[in-house]
Order: sequence, then structure tokens, then C-alpha cells
Amino acid sequence: MTTSKKRKNNLVTPVLKWVGGKRQLLDVLCPLLPKTINSYCEPFIGGGAMLFELQPKRALVNDINEDLILVYTVIRDNVDGLIQRLEQFENTAEAFYEVRDWDRDRERYAAMSDIDKAARMIYLNKTCYNGLYRVNTAGEFNSPFGNYKNPNIVNAPVLRAVSAYFNAAEITFSTVDYAELLQNVRRGTFVYLDPPYDPVSDTSSFTGYSKGGFSKEDQIRLRECCDELNRRGVRFMLSNSATDFIKEQYATYNITIVQAKRAINSVGSKRGDVDEVVVRNYE
Repeated sequence: MTTSKKRKNNLVTPVLKWVGGKRQLLDVLCPLLPKTINSYCEPFIGGGAMLFELQPKRALVNDINEDLILVYTVIRDNVDGLIQRLEQFENTAEAFYEVRDWDRDRERYAAMSDIDKAARMIYLNKTCYNGLYRVNTAGEFNSPFGNYKNPNIVNAPVLRAVSAYFNAAEITFSTVDYAELLQNVRRGTFVYLDPPYDPVSDTSSFTGYSKGGFSKEDQIRLRECCDELNRRGVRFMLSNSATDFIKEQYATYNITIVQAKRAINSVGSKRGDVDEVVVRNYE
């Protein structure tokens, strides 16, 4: 699979730990990609493992999580200021909960600089329990302190490498609904879809990623968007849990079952290999 003649920078890797992140699955997913990718689109960017692995010259990068996209745009526009701000944070429970509460005062938070907001998200991600981004119904970050001895709060080499890639490539960042993004994708662009997964059981649903959650109806609407991409001749690959519901939704496409590590279950014995589907509309 080819994305560019330019040599890939191995320091361009995820700056955030993200639920459902694909870093551990890249060796399985990459052989399933098209041989050539000139233009790339990812509507649910999350931690960006696939984007950073491919490092395409042109990309549409989107996520409904505005705080997440802000992190990426600040890394692009002012990485040195971001690093300086991150160096000021302390790895203590007292500091963590004080920073976590910044957004409880809406007016004060709205007046904060983009650097402060982006640094806050990276800091909380590195120091909260299990790196789990979770918000309450008011949209406020509510994961607890992780109590880690030496979290890598300031990974300057990676931040600078990601910034250099963002500035060298032609990347458009957005925070729109995925359907709005996909309706403008043209043939010749490869789309990778990594949405919130269909829960494998009634108790496994993870809805804290955004305050709206992602329902069965959302999964159906996403499949309809994939049908439209297929009609327009746009190649796509989609990851999701291997539930009967998802397999039925995409029964007319090429489905590959892969093994993924479940890492965020609060019960250690329930972490392990689980089946996921990779759906493609190409061979």
C-alpha cells in the first residue's frame, strides 16, 4: 500500500490514548487497505492511529468531538506554545481535579485560550484512569484520576513530529456530522470509518465519548452513507464490533473478522481478544 513517495516519519504517532484506538490492529488492518491511497478521509478520527500510519499528503480529518479537533489544530498551529503549557502541569490528584473542573465554569472556560484547552485535554488524557475520555450528560469530562507514577504528559518529539506532518500535508480539519462530510467526498478518495462500536452486550455500551451517544439508528444511518459511497464509486473500509446486527447491515460487502484487544473493561479478567469486523467495498 502506497500513500506517498516521501519516507514516513515513525515519530508521527497518536498523541492521545483513545477508546477503540487502532494502533494495536494496524498490522492486521494495513494489508486490507487499497494498494494506493492518494487522498484520505476519516470522519471519526479519534486517536488517529490510521492517519498517522499512512501519513497521506491530502486528508479530510473530522470528529464530532470539538475538543479533540482543537488539540490537533493547536498542534498544527502552535506546538511550541502547547509544549510549554503542558510542562506546567503537575501529576497530582489535587491538580488533576482542579484542571478537570475548568469547564464547570462555562464562561471562564469559553474565555480560555485554545492552547489552554488543548493542553488540558492532553493532560487529562495522560493522567486520568485508563486514558478513558468520558463525558457526562452536560458534556463535562468526568473520568477519575489515574494515579500513575510517571505519565508521559509532555511527549515533545511526537508532538513536534505530528505538527510537522500536519503542516507539510494538505489536511482539512472539521467537526461536522459524519454524513455531511461524506456527501462531499469524491471518487478517488479512500474513506476509513471507525465509528463508536455497536455494543456486544447490554452492559458493554460505551456512550461517554460524546453526550449524544451512538445508537442503533446511528449505525443504520452510517450504513446508508456507506451505500451511497459505494454507489458513487468511493472506496471505503469500516471497523466495528462483530455483532449479528452489524454483520447483517453490511452483508452485501466484503467482511473480514479480526481479533482485537479489549483494554478498557474495568474488570481485568474481561480484557482480552474480541472479534471485530472489517467491512470493505473492494477486493
